[in-house]
Amino acid sequence: MPEIDKHAPGAFCWPELGTTDREGAKKFYQGLFGWAAEDVPAGPGMIYTMLRLKGRELGALYELRSDQRQQGVPPHWLIYVAVESADQAAEKAKSLGGQVLMGPFDVMDVGRMAVIRDPQGAVFAIWQAKLHVGTRIAGDGTMCWSELHTPDTGAGSKFYTGLFAWGAKVSDMGPMQYTEWVNEGQSIGGMMQLDPAMKAPPHWLTYFMVADCDATVARAKELGGNICMPPMDIPKVGRFAVLADPQGAAFAVIRLTGAQ
Repeated sequence: MPEIDKHAPGAFCWPELGTTDREGAKKFYQGLFGWAAEDVPAGPGMIYTMLRLKGRELGALYELRSDQRQQGVPPHWLIYVAVESADQAAEKAKSLGGQVLMGPFDVMDVGRMAVIRDPQGAVFAIWQAKLHVGTRIAGDGTMCWSELHTPDTGAGSKFYTGLFAWGAKVSDMGPMQYTEWVNEGQSIGGMMQLDPAMKAPPHWLTYFMVADCDATVARAKELGGNICMPPMDIPKVGRFAVLADPQGAAFAVIRLTGAQ
């Protein structure tokens, strides 16, 4: 599996799960992807669980605080984007109409971050790496794509290309258009019109690479997960499905065409 030692500015660099049941979430994802989990103290009454494959970090999870639950924050995956300066990126986000929900602030000596809501309501984080670069491994069982679902793709494109200097490549996919985010010449994620039938707010959806989409979906169901969208093919791309873990956090899995 490819190892990662640095993320370019604008790259998706870290997925983080906020959950209502840390132990239940650990059991589910360990059973689904084979992740190892290590609980690390992170302040009074706070535990941050590092998730690893082959000894290298791929993401993390933590239990939502009581104030987050009282505010109605649901279990969710939060995506982080690498930046050179969290402070400058946060100010840029505000100038583009975004809202800084938290930060910028230092995470001990491992990095500096902020949590931002885009003008349409989707939430993401930015990460200025210090000792912690973010995800350090790629391949099956790791994050491979991040996708924005928004009610206004034009406004979404303006905000994110202005914030991260991403390119936006638009393609027709049957009855809909799909935008690929391009960072330093590489497609790293996408954007699509939010489907009202989903009854979901604007959000980022994290994709994890798998060797067999159908087998992964079946395993997720055995482990208590829910199938939000059953496996389906994307021509010349792969086969994917959208799932929710037992606590309700949504994510996607994909078997990429040609992936080894």
